[in-house]
Amino acid sequence: MRALRALAAAGERLKGPELAEIVDATPGFLGQAMTPLVRAGWVRSDPGPTGGYSLVGPLDDLSVLAVVEAVEGPTESGRCVLADGPCAGHGTCALHEPWLRARTLLLAELDASPVIAPAPRTATTAPARGAGASAPARTPAQLAGDGPAVTGTGTGSGNGSRSRERGRP
Repeated sequence: MRALRALAAAGERLKGPELAEIVDATPGFLGQAMTPLVRAGWVRSDPGPTGGYSLVGPLDDLSVLAVVEAVEGPTESGRCVLADGPCAGHGTCALHEPWLRARTLLLAELDASPVIAPAPRTATTAPARGAGASAPARTPAQLAGDGPAVTGTGTGSGNGSRSRERGRP
């Protein structure tokens, strides 16, 4: 997530070592971490001395859940959290219903949370009344999650890239 945010904040291609420094990772680890993002089509990797990483397009509709699933795999495993085996759906364990409810809420929140927070309101987009003063600009490190937030990030709504029915825990 931090790499996606850093690339969005930079607005241009970043060399691997530079991006690794921004997200506080080694260049070797960064290369491994970027592979699923490249595979998903969100990031372009250009090899060689003039290469680096860049965003393929805007990330406005990309949800946190989509990134988690691209990196970690599908969140639906069909496995029981108590028995560590297939969840049969009948003869359920003591955690089945509570876990199903909690998991459904968590996945809905992650699906509704954008990777890139909506842009802060400016004088031209702020409501006429009660808008308050505009906040100072954030640095690329803050946008990448490395520094304290100067402005509120919000959670957005409806920005998830996936909306599917969730099954068993």
